[in-house]
Amino acid sequence: MTSDYATRIGSDLLAVLRSVAGDAAGQPIPLHEPSFSELEQRMVRDCIASTYVSSIGRYVDDFGTMLERYTGACFAIPVVNGTSALQVALTVAGVKAGDEVLVPALSFVATANAVTYCGATPHFLDSDSAIPGISVERLSSYLRTIGRPAKSGLVNRTTDRPISAIVPMHAFGHPVDMKPLLTLCATYGIAVVEDAAESLGSFYSDRHTGTLGLLGTLSFNGNKIVTTGGGGAVLTNEEHLARRVKHLTTTAKVPHPWRFVHDAIGWNFRMPNLNAALGCAQLQRLPEFLAKKRSLAEAYRRAFSDVRGLSFVDEPAGSRSNFWLCTIRVWPRDANLRDGILEIVNQAGYGCRPAWTLLPKLPMYSACPRAPLDEAEMWEANSINLPSSPGLMRSP
Repeated sequence: MTSDYATRIGSDLLAVLRSVAGDAAGQPIPLHEPSFSELEQRMVRDCIASTYVSSIGRYVDDFGTMLERYTGACFAIPVVNGTSALQVALTVAGVKAGDEVLVPALSFVATANAVTYCGATPHFLDSDSAIPGISVERLSSYLRTIGRPAKSGLVNRTTDRPISAIVPMHAFGHPVDMKPLLTLCATYGIAVVEDAAESLGSFYSDRHTGTLGLLGTLSFNGNKIVTTGGGGAVLTNEEHLARRVKHLTTTAKVPHPWRFVHDAIGWNFRMPNLNAALGCAQLQRLPEFLAKKRSLAEAYRRAFSDVRGLSFVDEPAGSRSNFWLCTIRVWPRDANLRDGILEIVNQAGYGCRPAWTLLPKLPMYSACPRAPLDEAEMWEANSINLPSSPGLMRSP
């Protein structure tokens, strides 16, 4: 293909962005920015006035309760960020130093970092062809090849390390096919800890992501659909696990009016009340954000139906995505043109970006075990995330 062809695709993409996301000539349009109203300002001011701005205060408890009600999780424990949430969830799920944890090769680096913080080794998996999350079909075949059953569960026959957990990540808000994944992991005794950092508001069948595995985690970073500035949460339906998460994330302090007794090595991961106040306001507006983002996704879907060379990534059948980041793919035969197309639209003021560099290509993870990554490599090569802020749609 010639550079003229790349210019043509880039021009077609620019036309879609201008019609859907608006004119970026005077003000660049970012990939995803938060939306704040008087409600957020009022709750944050109230928190400041209370003087309880750190890890004690009613907003922390209110935020956890609101998450429980929305997601359907029996327990939601707010923490300082999504990475810490995943680290604690893996620890409570039984991941130990020397274990291997199955993670998607296509994910933000925090997914693998959380595994490493536990002293375990990430073991990278391929993506599905239709969505960027883990391919359960390929995983099933791969485990039969590399796995050796043992009394304690599944062992990697090559490294002789236990495979103790898996972290399905619902990338860009699109749910992984959880039913066959849960069945497969139950067969092998592998704990399922969902990374739902990007999928608040996404549902697999009628269940919220992050509530199907043993534990799940959320992120409320500034670029997420709901933000607390910095923050995360651990979800679970098991009371004993929830108690352990809350204990470990509050420095494992034994409750007492004045004594400082700690019975384990814990973390100071409790979400500050000030962040939770912002989150309580944002959660009240979540239905509004979701409606606007679905309208934005529909506008992109319609626009790209007539564009040759680019395909819109839709939600999987039987699921409802939050469309955190609307995504398109350059046709596989033209994947080598993707970076040129990105250069065209970014120079025009549109904050489009590729998916992440595959985790096993990063220097610190280059020696980790991995499955064949054909589909993940194609996602890495040809995907483009589009401006997806809910504020781009003035009405649902």
